[in-house]
Amino acid sequence: MVVRTRLRSVLIPLVLFCLSGAAGSYFVWHAQNGERGIKAKLVYKEEIRALTVDRDSLVAERKRWERRIEMMQAEQVDRDLLEEEARLLLGRAGKTDLLIQFQN
Repeated sequence: MVVRTRLRSVLIPLVLFCLSGAAGSYFVWHAQNGERGIKAKLVYKEEIRALTVDRDSLVAERKRWERRIEMMQAEQVDRDLLEEEARLLLGRAGKTDLLIQFQN
């Protein structure tokens, strides 16, 4: 009888400590590796950084195009821009242009 009570007094707390340790381990593991854990947060931050860089380059390109369109829509068209566009469309070069040809 004495052995049973002593065994119970040791086993019951040991089982409770093991169960609480397992539950704590489960939550700690998911806090680090889960869908919304620390590692996922780092992945999301890296993705946000890459998308921000992409967005910034697109905004700069849009501003560049808006400026060119504004120059074409003005009351008097910018002659340099008109000449540049005409040369690109016709595939021609000016008298003072320097051409560098590469051989494949």
